[in-house]
Amino acid sequence: MRNRLGVNPQVLALALARMSESVGNSFLIVVLPLFIASDFVTGETFGLTEVFITGFVLSIFGLVNSPLQPFTGRLSDRTGRRKVFVLFGLTLIAVASFSYSLASTYWHLVVLRVLQGVAGAFIIPTTVALVNDLATEENRGGNMGTYNTFRLVGFGVGPIAAGGVVAAGPYSIPLGGTTLSITGFDAAFYFAASTATLAFVLVLTLIRDPDVEPTETDGSALDGIAVFDRTGAQLLDPVFALGVVSFFMAVGIAVFATLGDIVNARLDQGPEMFGLQFAAFVLAQIFLQAPIGRATDFYGRKAFILFGTVLLVPTTLAQGLVPDFALAGGVVSDSWLMFAARFLQGVAGAMVFAPALALAGDLAPEDRSGSTLSVLTMAFGFGVAAGPLLSGFLVAWGFAVPFAFAAFLAALGVVLVLTQVDEVTTPRRPIPLVGYVT
Repeated sequence: MRNRLGVNPQVLALALARMSESVGNSFLIVVLPLFIASDFVTGETFGLTEVFITGFVLSIFGLVNSPLQPFTGRLSDRTGRRKVFVLFGLTLIAVASFSYSLASTYWHLVVLRVLQGVAGAFIIPTTVALVNDLATEENRGGNMGTYNTFRLVGFGVGPIAAGGVVAAGPYSIPLGGTTLSITGFDAAFYFAASTATLAFVLVLTLIRDPDVEPTETDGSALDGIAVFDRTGAQLLDPVFALGVVSFFMAVGIAVFATLGDIVNARLDQGPEMFGLQFAAFVLAQIFLQAPIGRATDFYGRKAFILFGTVLLVPTTLAQGLVPDFALAGGVVSDSWLMFAARFLQGVAGAMVFAPALALAGDLAPEDRSGSTLSVLTMAFGFGVAAGPLLSGFLVAWGFAVPFAFAAFLAALGVVLVLTQVDEVTTPRRPIPLVGYVT
């Protein structure tokens, strides 16, 4: 049964579960740096600065889960089961989130973050594969867009609320004849654990595994990742090409993340404005992922991916030029121009990621959707981890350099989409394009 938008009810339930888990998990993006800077965490730093440790603790989630995704995706293909992998990952997320309340040293945080990275490797590719299994060619774009929208709502809400939860502590809770005092940090960690638990209950009660035949091959997980096109029609395998484009897009999004102090100084703004600018990308994604995904079911996937990668080039480059080129005669401040550039970059991202997942789903063999789609989710994760590292290195040559480099990567993505990616289903209402390469 599907609603009038063509979205499978189980996809909606799965999207709600990922939204719940994402709220708690994204809490940690704000809470962990505050926790590390507090007196609650002590111990040997091994000669490293607190700033470096904070960045490492935050980035280790992506560095751990991304390379593991092809293996967990392939394992779910071999067993023909997705649900148990999602439940196991959510259990790890809940346990690790609660355990932060017991942590007192830096290495405790590293171990728990690694555990969450492993959990992400079980959750991310299998939930995307579940969406793909539950969808059809006619509604795959709409289902992928809806799933990503809910997930991003959770990711966007978490950081907004996290600081307030910590600041409002300690909390006094009547318990029997006494009063229990809970710090703001513990409250945040308990909340993160509770959202993962809620997601567990939703998946356990509302999701069932679709009828997917287990894969019988004994090859390794990496056998499912083809770099070169096995048909000889193009140089690169189209799914691999989409993965590279997703990596380029994620790098372009993430180069902004580590430049907060520099951006605030150049634009003469406070951290609140930087947070709003950072969230602008997510805001655009929330508004547009579902309608764009649905539109690809009618007009085809490639056109949207192509338009999105083209739009990524100027919107990424503009972020590096905003401080030097004020527009509109000073009527619009540089800070709001940066917000606009980030929002338009989000529009571009919405035109790339969900349609790319849908196209990869169209290309994936029925018994290998987990390993096939993990190429894109893994690439995106690596891009999110690589972007901050690249910007921290390249900004030494000038503020605009990280953005110019990311824009160059996006331009390479345009070439890849034009030459290495083809539509695999006939659009019901094709969009005519001048110079469209098939």
